Amino acid sequence: MERNIPVFGSRLRNNIVTVPEVISQCSGIRVFGQSIKSFLFSTDVAIIRNTNANAIIAVYPFTPQPVISNALILAADKPIFCGVGGGLTTGVRSLELAIHAEFQGALGVVLNKPTPNSLITLLKEKIDIPVTITVVSEKDDIKGRLAAGVDIFNVSGAGKTSDIIKKIRDLDANVAIIATGGKTEETILDAIEAGANAISYTPPSTGELFKEIMDKYRLEE
Repeated sequence: MERNIPVFGSRLRNNIVTVPEVISQCSGIRVFGQSIKSFLFSTDVAIIRNTNANAIIAVYPFTPQPVISNALILAADKPIFCGVGGGLTTGVRSLELAIHAEFQGALGVVLNKPTPNSLITLLKEKIDIPVTITVVSEKDDIKGRLAAGVDIFNVSGAGKTSDIIKKIRDLDANVAIIATGGKTEETILDAIEAGANAISYTPPSTGELFKEIMDKYRLEE
């Protein structure tokens, strides 16, 4: 028998960024007792505060700065996985960023594709939250990442995402996988069926969301 789920909302907070319902079909990843199926890929504080996603993956194309991760963690009302470099920012600096993120309350850290396996091993020795590595191609050193002790793969391979997930699953049936699911239910389901445990969803920009509201206001004139 299907159980009734009580729903509570707000007249003032009913306009939120909702992730696709199909994501609920994921198995989820349990981190310190919290089950996470949907990640919102964003560093926009306003969007982070107004979404039904289970967690936030906060990675951005600039040098990671503690003040940014601190601001996001303080503002968020849900778990955050913080980017700590791995490309231009690496080695001891990435380690210090990861330790700072953990101390500030991050639930996990995310490393970029160029990260050397030695840094993954170092982080696993020094921090007590999951270490996530981004994978963008089937040619990435997945075996080396597994040997280094990575906890979670963050697969972002565009049209090749499902193929990359399958390759990871062939090497390790149990390792945790987050995957970008794209914008359609079909591509999200493809990632889930390939073996993704959780889906990362990219929301519309604040500008795009504002456009919808402004268009509605104009029609009311």
